[in-house]
Amino acid sequence: MNGFVTRSRRRWTVWQRERDAWKAENARVKAARKECGEGRPAEELGPPPSGFALVPWLLMGMGGLSNLLQGKASNPVIGGLGLLAFNSLYIFVVFRAFDKKSRNSTATRLAVAVMTLLTCALAGGYGGNWLAFFPLLGLAVGAVARGPHLGKIGLALTVLSAVVAGLRDGWGAIGVAYGTFLSTMVTAAILSLSEAVRELRSAREELARQAVEKERLRFSRDLHDLLGHTLSVIVVKAEAARRLAPRSLDSALEQVSDIEAVGRQALTEIREAVTGYREGSLATELDRARSALTAAGIEPVVRRSGPPLSAQTEALLGWVVREAVTNAVRHSRAGRCTITLDRLGERVRLRVSDDGVGAAAAAPGPVGGTGLKGLTERLASAGGSLEAAPGPRGGFTVRAELPAGEPESAPPPTLVEQS
Repeated sequence: MNGFVTRSRRRWTVWQRERDAWKAENARVKAARKECGEGRPAEELGPPPSGFALVPWLLMGMGGLSNLLQGKASNPVIGGLGLLAFNSLYIFVVFRAFDKKSRNSTATRLAVAVMTLLTCALAGGYGGNWLAFFPLLGLAVGAVARGPHLGKIGLALTVLSAVVAGLRDGWGAIGVAYGTFLSTMVTAAILSLSEAVRELRSAREELARQAVEKERLRFSRDLHDLLGHTLSVIVVKAEAARRLAPRSLDSALEQVSDIEAVGRQALTEIREAVTGYREGSLATELDRARSALTAAGIEPVVRRSGPPLSAQTEALLGWVVREAVTNAVRHSRAGRCTITLDRLGERVRLRVSDDGVGAAAAAPGPVGGTGLKGLTERLASAGGSLEAAPGPRGGFTVRAELPAGEPESAPPPTLVEQS
């Protein structure tokens, strides 16, 4: 009874640790998403600017309309048609200025050119209040001409307004020219800044989304590699214990003890994978591979030569050994599995081959199943490569190549062969 209570308490403690690890991981992901702005409603920045923001500035042309209504303008019909045409073109241009494709279209540029000619005709023909159409033209041009040529366009429009206003109003042309230049440059600056802020916010949200997806992919790969291998070993050892129980209880109990050890180690690795601090050990994985293959009735042969490798290289090669041995135990029905590790200059090569038939059928294609595809991506990001295919004489072979890297200490080269 006491043993049952002790085991129950131990399981409860393990469950609480796993729950706390999951909570910590979720909190970290949520904090990263919040910091980068993912999930924040778009309404916080307000609606995107549109042509409605520039339409009220048409009130600057009320002076010309007042002249027409008071009969102070000659040829009021021509003036009225010109005023109507200018307002129509202005509305057309400013509403197209907030879409990049429409802003750079030929129709928009043609409308701006017609507005320029119409403004010169109205301001030059009537003068006075009609000169205010030049700053209005500057607003439309500034909304459209955002880019590297804005300075030249703004200066050219300012000179044009100064010349036309100078011929009609003398020294009053200074105010018209200044208003035209200011409306052109300020409008372009404000709208460009607003557009840049929204693009940066969108890019930041995309980066946050990619970071979350990358973390999810890392976690899913770790779980696949960890649980796939661990469960395979547990199943194989459980089968061995079942076979040995009628003949040798001590041997069966030894297999059960191995199952317990594998399960405890798996819990530790899962917690490390959740928190993102797991680092594999090639020597440990080779020992586990030897144990798993032996339990499955497959003769293991391990050959390793060359000096120690960097921690990152050993960790990646450990993942390859784990996945390749897991596939051999599950599918190969082999009698022998050979693991060879050689270092040639600045590169290290790992070869895992068996003499079975099941792995070839279970892992079609050049890179095998899901686990091998994930390993291929991992090794590629580290400057390596992975190949998995049926061997020329049957069986299945996994080949991996990586930069050797520099370990903290480099003892003399060793050659080890175990079976």
